[in-house]
Amino acid sequence: MVSSAHEALHRIFRDHPDLFYRLSARLGFDLPPPTKATVECPDVTETAAIERRIDTLIRFETESQGPFLLAVEAQGKPDPDKPSSWAYYVSYLWSKYRIPTHLMVVCQDRRTAAWAQQPVTSGLPFMPTLTVRPLVVGPHNTPVIADPRQAREDIYMATLSAITHAAEPDIDDILKALSRALRDVPEDEGSQVVEYTAQGLRNARAKQLWKELLMVDTSFYRSWLFEELRDEARAQGMAQGVAEGMAQGVAQGVAEESVRSKAEDLLVVLEQRNLEVSEETRRRVEECGDPDVLRMWLVRAVTAPTVDAVFEGTPREGVPGQSRVESGSR
Repeated sequence: MVSSAHEALHRIFRDHPDLFYRLSARLGFDLPPPTKATVECPDVTETAAIERRIDTLIRFETESQGPFLLAVEAQGKPDPDKPSSWAYYVSYLWSKYRIPTHLMVVCQDRRTAAWAQQPVTSGLPFMPTLTVRPLVVGPHNTPVIADPRQAREDIYMATLSAITHAAEPDIDDILKALSRALRDVPEDEGSQVVEYTAQGLRNARAKQLWKELLMVDTSFYRSWLFEELRDEARAQGMAQGVAEGMAQGVAQGVAEESVRSKAEDLLVVLEQRNLEVSEETRRRVEECGDPDVLRMWLVRAVTAPTVDAVFEGTPREGVPGQSRVESGSR
């Protein structure tokens, strides 16, 4: 099933083909500037075969080199079946359009990018017929844009930086720069950036951070998309608060139950040893909220000759009423 992250990795190039040229320059490729870019139908199905569909297909026109095709594939993990599919795509497009065809694979993790970069050859080693060697884009070569000024200069490159570095340690700085840059971007353009980024962030913590940043940096945006993401951020924040509160309550309850259990055990031991348990003694034990003190009394009660010996050396003040469990819960 196609994931939202998968869609974001290639849609940004389909919707903004010129991004490929700005990216290629950063990757060290000297390509002629396009005079035109047209998104073509990505369907490469044969009439009597299973449907084959490229993620995004763009036709570029140049003055010096003529036209060429760029097939953009988003790849989430290594897949041994993919290289043969890629070879088919390139061969089919080359045969159909009769113009140079290039393949770019966009990844979100270094392991997948390293796998995709390995050339795969059809034919014996000494007689290769077709070699698939895609241009691979991922966290290893996409620029890290963690400066709001840089992000503002090329908002879509900054967006690509965010979705390709979604699992990288510097994702927090990238998202902060991108959200601040959105302050100076029109809402219709900002909505695209928000959508690409929200789809592309697979890491749950990064996705939550993105939503929280939007609540602050784009609070003046009022489209349904921004409101929906803000509502999700608020709901998740409330859910987290409830969960933390429940966890704290459970921990407090466990501690209090431990104290009650020790107090009951102490009274039972005293009674079984036929030591006189006065009302004052019972009240002192039941009102003690310190589990360490109760444990010490319980150990003494096993062998102590009298009740007073159990409490010997324990200050009477501070035991009842002001326990560590009680004070810690305030």
